[in-house]
Amino acid sequence: MAAPQKKRIEKNAQTMAAKQREISISEFFTKNRHLLGFDSPAKALLTTIKEAVDNSLDACEEAGITPVLEVEIRPDKPMNLGVELSNQGEAAAAESAGKNGKNGKNGKTANGAKPGAKNEERYKLIIEDNGPGIVKAQIPKIFGKLLYGSKFHSLKQSRGQQGIGISAAGMYGQLTTGQPVTIYSRTGKNHPAHRFQVMLDMKKNEPNILTGDETIWEKDHGTRIEIHLTGSYKRGQHSVDNYLEQTAIANPHLHLTYRNPKGEAIIYPNSTNDLPPEAVEIKPHPYGVELGILARMLKETKSRNINAFLKDEFCRVGPKTAEQILTGAGLPPRKNPKRLVRDDIQKLLDSIAETKIASPPTDCLSPIGEDLVMAGLKSGVEAEFYTSVTRPASVYRGNPFQIEIGLAYGGKLPGDELAKVMRFANRVPLLYQASGCAVHKAVLTSNWRSYGLQQSRGALPTGPLVILIHMASVWVPFTSESKEAVAHYPEIIKEMKLALQEAGRRLGKHIRRQAREKDALKKQDYIQKYIPHIGEALQEILAISDAEKEEVITTLTDTLERSRKL
Repeated sequence: MAAPQKKRIEKNAQTMAAKQREISISEFFTKNRHLLGFDSPAKALLTTIKEAVDNSLDACEEAGITPVLEVEIRPDKPMNLGVELSNQGEAAAAESAGKNGKNGKNGKTANGAKPGAKNEERYKLIIEDNGPGIVKAQIPKIFGKLLYGSKFHSLKQSRGQQGIGISAAGMYGQLTTGQPVTIYSRTGKNHPAHRFQVMLDMKKNEPNILTGDETIWEKDHGTRIEIHLTGSYKRGQHSVDNYLEQTAIANPHLHLTYRNPKGEAIIYPNSTNDLPPEAVEIKPHPYGVELGILARMLKETKSRNINAFLKDEFCRVGPKTAEQILTGAGLPPRKNPKRLVRDDIQKLLDSIAETKIASPPTDCLSPIGEDLVMAGLKSGVEAEFYTSVTRPASVYRGNPFQIEIGLAYGGKLPGDELAKVMRFANRVPLLYQASGCAVHKAVLTSNWRSYGLQQSRGALPTGPLVILIHMASVWVPFTSESKEAVAHYPEIIKEMKLALQEAGRRLGKHIRRQAREKDALKKQDYIQKYIPHIGEALQEILAISDAEKEEVITTLTDTLERSRKL
């Protein structure tokens, strides 16, 4: 007999409303940390290092300092006796640990692990730079508050965008080990160094400062971060090692020292002391604005009339362009922008779309450059042929961007495997979600057979080839908050394919020349094989002496060698 069904309890709107409450951004990402790249132990380790390295490089470049970074991964043992730190960062004595380190009533040790259970891999990550440091008041907010930063509202190229990465890394460490983030920072030789231990209050999305004192630190300026977390260290395509190697390729001005969990030190010296060109902040371009954004800008502007609003709030809008936009919209130039109604805003937006406006300036971008792309490839890839292409700047949704391509072919690269694709966005390697990235699509849909390579339908080309693609933009359209793949905007894919075609044509010339040389060498080998027989035949026909025969053979051999050199 089936069990009788429970009678449903009726609920009214008041009962349901009592359960509703506001959710903080940190609570949301605590439950959805996979969105930020913390969905597996191996990926969490990589994401944490990536976020810290990105911040260090951005800070050094903005301050005009040639970056020197140290990255270390130390195996970390869990605490046997200690304290559990709550989400608010308050230390509470673990009663179950007992005074003598014995198990509590619930059969667990002080760190929450069951007796005899295999502990997860725990690591202490240390990332240290020689940057400008962080002022004391900002340290807790940067590392203990999600969505706090200076780059979100700034339209210029930078690695960080959302102000969420490094604080999320600290949050992950806090969730998996219960330990705070430790930060050392010093802003100058004549300024004191500070040491902070910070945890994130999940409910309030606010930092909880456990300690924040002056300390002794030998560096004149810089920042050091220590994060304890559970993770998994692996070699291979998606490893920390591969990420740091590619970071050194895309940032030839970086001097990087890396120590892996085995204590092995790997040094990536900088191949140039010149910093990348400084990216200049620009205003939004009119083509990238949407109705709701335009309405908000009109409401918040300090301009007294709509004519001044267009010139003050947008780039590439001068007096003539503003006049054309307003004439097309049928709006008087002196009208107060705060008094525009929805129909007026729609007319203004339509007129912007119909007006020819120059592309945004490109000094907001800082591409690697063709020479340094090749230098980076040569430092990290052993090949026989290198080429690079930097496309002119283009625009998607009003955002300027630039595509750079580097190819390395032959040499010691495996010839029977699929080509290796290295994806970068604002000099940052992208290691995950390759199949969902615009870079991958651009490579797949290019015709590599026309350049002399083998390629199956819907697959990467086969051959000894490395393809580097870099997108520089004021706002990279990532497909998720974890910043692992570039969205499939048609304008972006088009520019990538054009760059690949130009680089591919150069590669095709090299491969064809190589084939011709191989064919000529093969013919010369045949000739050399038969030169002695030719000498013997001439001796029989012309009745020459052995000495004369040897002279003929020597002459033919010398002629063949000279033709090889040509």
